[in-house]
Amino acid sequence: AKIEDYINVKVEDENDTPTYLMRVIKDVKIAESPSWLQTRLMNMGIRPINNVVDITNYILLYFGQPLHAFDYSKLTDKEILVRRAIQGEKIVTLDEEERELTSENLVITNAGVPIALAGVMGGLNTEIDENTTTVALEAALFDGLSIRRTSKQFNLRSESSARFEKGINVATVEEAMNVAAAMMATLSGGVVVDGISQGSYKEAQNVEITISQERINSYLGTNLSLQEISATFEALGFGFFLMGSSFTVIIPVRRWDITIEADIIEEVARIYGYDNLPSILPTSVDAKAGLSAKQALIRKIQNNLEGFGLNEIISYALTTPEKASQFAWSPSNMTKLDWPMSEERSVLRTSLISGMLDNVTYNVARKNTNLHFYEIGRVFHNQEDTLTQLPKEDDHLAVVLTGLSQEKDWKHDKVAVDYFTIKGIVDELFASLEIPITFESWSNSADMHPGRTAKILVNEEVVGFVGQVHPNVAKAYDLPETYIAELNLEAITNFAKEAKVYAEISKFPVVTRDMALLVDASISNQAITQAIYANGTKLLKDVSLFDLFAGEKLGVNKKSLAYTLKFSNIEQTLTDEEIHLAMKKIEKKLVETFAVEIR
Repeated sequence: AKIEDYINVKVEDENDTPTYLMRVIKDVKIAESPSWLQTRLMNMGIRPINNVVDITNYILLYFGQPLHAFDYSKLTDKEILVRRAIQGEKIVTLDEEERELTSENLVITNAGVPIALAGVMGGLNTEIDENTTTVALEAALFDGLSIRRTSKQFNLRSESSARFEKGINVATVEEAMNVAAAMMATLSGGVVVDGISQGSYKEAQNVEITISQERINSYLGTNLSLQEISATFEALGFGFFLMGSSFTVIIPVRRWDITIEADIIEEVARIYGYDNLPSILPTSVDAKAGLSAKQALIRKIQNNLEGFGLNEIISYALTTPEKASQFAWSPSNMTKLDWPMSEERSVLRTSLISGMLDNVTYNVARKNTNLHFYEIGRVFHNQEDTLTQLPKEDDHLAVVLTGLSQEKDWKHDKVAVDYFTIKGIVDELFASLEIPITFESWSNSADMHPGRTAKILVNEEVVGFVGQVHPNVAKAYDLPETYIAELNLEAITNFAKEAKVYAEISKFPVVTRDMALLVDASISNQAITQAIYANGTKLLKDVSLFDLFAGEKLGVNKKSLAYTLKFSNIEQTLTDEEIHLAMKKIEKKLVETFAVEIR
């Protein structure tokens, strides 16, 4: 039987729907499905509805092919158009929810009106009901990514959308529809109308992948023979031919999930058995245990600061553009986030101070006024004003003090923190690290008090600053008088002394010799001492000044210096000849350099 011009199908964009087929079944009688069909559906968690809809769901489970049945009499005209939705267009789906569409959604329309949300759910206006006598059956292959976006947009996940997202067998789209039509003719008393209306078509093609025996065994750690690998492909139903030790595997269209070499290797492993694959511990290079020099330095700094009564805090690395530019003691461009979660967290910090002051403000507002904090964290400097240039990351140390350093009690008066409190902490910290520092007045920062701020230098290199927060800045943060310091740990690490290596105490006696010199008054003790050490050979262990005399008896602008020199050898007892030669060398150099008189 034929229905003249029963339906025409058009596809607006074949890239979205490479396959779209429809056919008609007339004289359908809507009723309950047979018990065996209902049982199978309920076992799979699908609620039975009627014999027509249940058949489409059964085919979905059997073939993995979603189908949709339209009431043919509810189609205004006999033309179906698959297209992108118009922005703002609406559809009421089978769950009786009205949904506003966007141009990203794929819809099936009749007479310009959406009748289904393609691949996700049908429309209420063309649903199958007890009055349906003719059914338009649809089978399609929709783009999985498009279906997933639509499903996620409406929070509407169906059995149909799940199949399209994961992929379906292109070769069985028409077969699934034909089986469904035959079941409807049998279980619903219908008659299948001759012919299929085809909007677009994608031919199913086998995929060929070439892979070698060596590559399979290399990846799996096995030693499979050519015969064993061939047997695996035969068990999978894959065609193949062998050239030497290289396989060309023909993947049937039913396995659309296999497209590359790694997929073939995974299938071999699955059939061979994961439990049969050899277990080998990963090899590693022995590494020396313990802390690195920088880690040891940071650990020592933490112990010292906590010994001074400070508490460690951690603040956000992201801040506002205004706060990121505060307390910077070296020029830097800001590093901005493309998609910040808020304006308060839109750029990376160039200093630790602003984040710490936020924490101090939070505590002060809650009546915690005596605050002694430190933080070790990274700051981010960018000299290139470009999004493609990654910032330079440095570890910094910052200290913040506010309130009292000494509470009032029966014995002591209260003592407020001041510049010398935080300067003393910095002095003691560097003394514990055996790094000599100097302070130099600094008044170039608008965020710091101009008369109570200093740069910290090591060998003329600036490694940080210490001082009082400018009153205007403190007011903006709602803070009382606050003192801060920030140090560059990267620079300090370079100046830190190496760990001391202790030597065994000599078992042989130390020999001492005294030396008295008459020198010009302008010659310093340091110059004499350095000259003695430089020429005293490896046997000289110590030089100490034990007497200084100046007077008229010695002459004008003259002074007498007396030194004790200690000699030692850890390997043997020193002889008088060795000591005599060392003393003669030192005396000769002093006479030549300073014109001294040996007394």
